[in-house]
Amino acid sequence: MNKVDDKIREQKFNRIITIISILVPLVVAVLFGVKIPNSEPLGFLPPVYASINGLTAILLIYAVWAIKNGKRVLHQNIMSACIVLSLLFLLMYIAYHMTADSTSYGGEGVFKYVYYFILISHIILSIVIIPLVLKTYARAYLQNFERHRQLARITFPIWLYVAVTGVIVYLMISPYYEY
Repeated sequence: MNKVDDKIREQKFNRIITIISILVPLVVAVLFGVKIPNSEPLGFLPPVYASINGLTAILLIYAVWAIKNGKRVLHQNIMSACIVLSLLFLLMYIAYHMTADSTSYGGEGVFKYVYYFILISHIILSIVIIPLVLKTYARAYLQNFERHRQLARITFPIWLYVAVTGVIVYLMISPYYEY
């Protein structure tokens, strides 16, 4: 393929990525407000999806190690697994919130401010990370590895932050869950 074809393929990916990056947060916001009538709360899900966040964080670090050690296929497989885990997290998160009321943080003092800072930054960056992950992945798929690396330097720390703060938010709010 030539550079013109590559440019056209990337533009197509970017259109799809833009649509997904807009639709996912909108759908999550809408579904967050939908409650399935007469359903039993899926109270077992928060520790599961928090664990998925933790596993994603570990795998992201492992993926960086893999690529820095020349293990491109391993890196690719790990990153694909991270995307699948993120999708599983999202599905479980939606399922939980469609069957259970939101849990309010019950802490006080400085911990309350720390919790809300972490929560708000986590939510904002979880929206920002969607197009970053997809564009980074698309650049690798299109074998534009230099541009992939440039974007990955931005994507990695944000994705890692989102994964780690997902666990922290769960740990901080878990004492207040009603099962």
